[in-house]
Amino acid sequence: MAIDPVCKMEVQETKAAATSEYKGKKYYFCAVGCKKAFDKDPDKYLTKGKN
Repeated sequence: MAIDPVCKMEVQETKAAATSEYKGKKYYFCAVGCKKAFDKDPDKYLTKGKN
């Protein structure tokens, strides 16, 4: 299981609604809307909670 970086839902990789690759890593999304939000500003979602 992967975690959608936008909404933090668990996503089964084989059933993900969408995927994106960023800096050599693949990310899985529960919905196309989450992918679109991620693609606009990946660092916004990847740095959340890492202060």
